[in-house]
Amino acid sequence: MTPIAVTIAGSDSSGGAGIQADLKTFAALKVYGASIITALTAQNTLGVQAIHDVPADFIAAQIDSVFSDLDVNAVKIGMLSKPAVIEAVAAGLGRHASRIPIVLDPVMVATSGDRLISDEAVEAMRRHLLPLADLVTPNLPEAATLIESPVAKSENEAVVQGRKLLALGARAVLIKGGHAEGTESVDHLMSADGTLRRFASARVETRNTHGTGCTLSSAVAAGLARGLPLTEAVAQAKRYVTAAIAASGSVNVGRGHGPVHHFHALWH
Repeated sequence: MTPIAVTIAGSDSSGGAGIQADLKTFAALKVYGASIITALTAQNTLGVQAIHDVPADFIAAQIDSVFSDLDVNAVKIGMLSKPAVIEAVAAGLGRHASRIPIVLDPVMVATSGDRLISDEAVEAMRRHLLPLADLVTPNLPEAATLIESPVAKSENEAVVQGRKLLALGARAVLIKGGHAEGTESVDHLMSADGTLRRFASARVETRNTHGTGCTLSSAVAAGLARGLPLTEAVAQAKRYVTAAIAASGSVNVGRGHGPVHHFHALWH
């Protein structure tokens, strides 16, 4: 059987993040990708110029169409900007995905710094989606927002914040350290059973970081769709994203924060 992963997220018209990054990642990691679009963005490497939200009832219709026909092996959730959208997604997954691994990337701010989600949506995410997630993948600012705390300034503080997210209902949390300082980019994976794993890679000096969060979470979902255990799926995703960032200079796209090279293993 062909492994299938579904991304539930917003569209990035410049192709570097969101639905487009997710589908590229699935394909690069040998997983068939389907998509449920929650918002359209007018976006490029310089920023987000406009957002058009998809009506909640149409999102529900997309969910029902995909899951009633495709044998889905994993779900990745990205940009959900409104409470009604979050509630529709939670209800749809409750109908169809109770036994399917769910990776939640709590997208709040684009690489350009543009805010993508309302305060009310953050609260709805805490209430409706965190308890459904097998893995939540916040960066340091997103983790701080979800637990209403200052941004962690050390690895120990990041781990403490991750455990607070576990207390909100997530089964596992991957705190991403890309926003931290230092020569290494360090992520921490922790689960409700007390397991803690540290994943470190050399920090790549580049402006081409557009869509890194989307790419990492979809890479984890691809691993889960292929039947990998969570720790192995995270390790594979970390290696894939690090290599995609390192190869990003070979795809000269845009005048701002360019995308990573999703197909670095296939062409340069």
